Amino acid sequence: MKTLKEKQVDAFEAMKKSFGYSNAMQAPKVLKVVVSAGVGSFKDKKKVELAGDRIMKITGQKPVLRGAKKSIASYKSREGDPMGYQVTLRGTKMWNFLEKLVHIALPRTKDFRGLPSTSADGMGGYSIGVREHSIFPETTDEELKDVFGIGITVVTNVKAKEETKKFLELLGFPIKKA
Repeated sequence: MKTLKEKQVDAFEAMKKSFGYSNAMQAPKVLKVVVSAGVGSFKDKKKVELAGDRIMKITGQKPVLRGAKKSIASYKSREGDPMGYQVTLRGTKMWNFLEKLVHIALPRTKDFRGLPSTSADGMGGYSIGVREHSIFPETTDEELKDVFGIGITVVTNVKAKEETKKFLELLGFPIKKA
């Protein structure tokens, strides 16, 4: 079975026929994967640390704590308060995470019928929202008291919505037919 990185080369040949690429430099590539998670109750320091630790286990890279950009009185948040974590994956860690996401985590999602075809934007990005981080094998069952969602954005060098969807389908992403 081919890995996603190996499928990227085969995808260029199929995309070349479909979209009329003439130059090898037009080959579609996955540039990076951005994984982010909000921590919700930012006053609870243990919950913030726990979320960071779980993101680190899932991605294999230490996340960066992101603070609030501005103060919002109704949420009782101040500028700079911890709001969430973010990790940018490139290279080998990116491919390992994508393999785990496509082949292990997404099939474990409850009532999974494929990724929405509307998640592609016009700039080469494809965003996925995962409601429970517990679909990843690194999270143990005894740690399931604080479940949080994760946002995953796959960034490619493709510049059109349809081309992005086609490229990710060729890589093996389970995208629903519209």
